[in-house]
Amino acid sequence: MKRSLAQEQMDAADLPEAVYARVLADLDRVNRVTLAARPTLGFLDRAVTGPFRLLDVGYGDGGMLRRIAAWAKRRGIACTLVGIDLNPRSQAVAQARTDPALAIDYRTGDYAALADEPWDIIISSLVTHHMDDAERLAFLHFMEDQARMGWFVNDLHRHGFAYHGYPLLARLLGVHPIVRADGQLSIARSFVPDEWQAMLATANIGDARIKRVFPFRLCVARQR
Repeated sequence: MKRSLAQEQMDAADLPEAVYARVLADLDRVNRVTLAARPTLGFLDRAVTGPFRLLDVGYGDGGMLRRIAAWAKRRGIACTLVGIDLNPRSQAVAQARTDPALAIDYRTGDYAALADEPWDIIISSLVTHHMDDAERLAFLHFMEDQARMGWFVNDLHRHGFAYHGYPLLARLLGVHPIVRADGQLSIARSFVPDEWQAMLATANIGDARIKRVFPFRLCVARQR
């Protein structure tokens, strides 16, 4: 299927805060049902051997960072977890949904401003399909330059079965209409393996691994 470039409703600047919070909460439910954190945690299993400092770009409601905090606690690994999100509404939502004891540092702003901080791992989830070509190239360069242990992109696989099947899952979960519409559009905006291979070649990154993960995730891993 052809890739869509239509804009998602949740990216609208005038979306009311209460609606945005509901959308993020419902998106987190969808992510839990579809085991969205599994590939990222699997990457950490392979890449992390001791204390680490991690940056999550585009953290949304903070769900991935909370799962990483739990993962690190189970393994007795010390970590510093930082999230950065362009949307100023994300910070309040994530903080409200996170136990303060987890000490996750949620920030608002542009990830590029954090280049002077030391990062072991840089991750993103469901973010790269929101970027245009130039933004995605800059992001790949940033991760390649800044992540000492490696980086991981967790996104969707553009596939006809996923595109046509998602509305049924959304109805079964009773999610907000924006999550129903945007979820299907996200699949249409995402990539196939050959497209990721071309993007990595443009970025002159030869050691990253592209992997399909059930159900309909397409992930890119760079482990050092």
